[in-house]
Amino acid sequence: MKKGVLYRGAPLLLGIGIVLLWQLICTGFNVSEFIFPSPLRIAEQAWEHHTVILGHAWHTFWVTVVGFAIAIVVGVLLGFLMGSSRLAYDAMYPLMTGFNALPKAAFVPILVVWFGIGVGPAILTAFLISFFPIMVNIATGLATLEPELEDVLRVLGAKRWDVLMKVGLPRSMPYFYGSLKVAITLAFVGTTVSEMTASNEGIGYLLISAGSSMQMGLAFAGLLAVGVMAMIMYELFSVIEKRTTAWAHRGSQNH
Repeated sequence: MKKGVLYRGAPLLLGIGIVLLWQLICTGFNVSEFIFPSPLRIAEQAWEHHTVILGHAWHTFWVTVVGFAIAIVVGVLLGFLMGSSRLAYDAMYPLMTGFNALPKAAFVPILVVWFGIGVGPAILTAFLISFFPIMVNIATGLATLEPELEDVLRVLGAKRWDVLMKVGLPRSMPYFYGSLKVAITLAFVGTTVSEMTASNEGIGYLLISAGSSMQMGLAFAGLLAVGVMAMIMYELFSVIEKRTTAWAHRGSQNH
C-alpha cells in the first residue's frame, strides 16, 4: 500500500523538487526575470493575469479537443483499413510515414490562405499532428494478430470480419489508449504553434504577445497552462484505459 502511494505521489514529489531547484538557481545566481523568470515570478504573473490566461487557455483547450476528436475518427478508420488489409498496409504506410515527417508548422501559412486566420488552421494543425500515432497503433494492433489464433478461429467457423471485430479490436485497445496519450500532447503542440501565427486568441497568441512586451513570467505561465491541460487529458485517458482494459494491466496491479 505504501509502495503504491509512493508511485502515485512520485510525479508530484519530482515536480516540487524541480521547482525548488529552479527557484534556488534563479535566486542564487540572480538570474534576470527577462531571461529566465523564477517560479515565484511566474506565479505572481499567473495570478495577476489569471483571467486573461484562463480565457486563452479555454480557447486553446476546446480547439485542441475538436482537432483531436477528428484525429481519433480519421486515425481509427485509416488504422482499421491498414490493419485489416496487407495490401492497404503496404501501400499506405510508406506514404503516411513520409507525410508525418513533414513539419506541420509549414502547413499553417497554407491553411491560413485556405481558411483564414482563426480556429480553422488551429483545429486542422492539431488534427494533422496527432492522427498519425493513432492510425499506426490501431494498424499495428490488428496487423500483429497471431496467425495461429486466426487459423484456429477460422477452423471454428469465424469469418475475417468476426476475427477483426471480436479479437483484433479488443486486442488493439491497449495500443489505442497508448496512442491517445501520446497524440493529445501533440495536439496541444499543434494548436499552440498555429495560434502563434494564425490567431488572435489562445495560448499561442498569448505567448507571442507576452514575448513582444518582455513579460517572460506571463509567457512561462502560458506554457504552464498548456502543460497542465495536457497532463489532465493524459490522466483522463489513463483512467479510462485502466477501467476498460484492466485485463491488459493484471501484471501491474501490485505497483
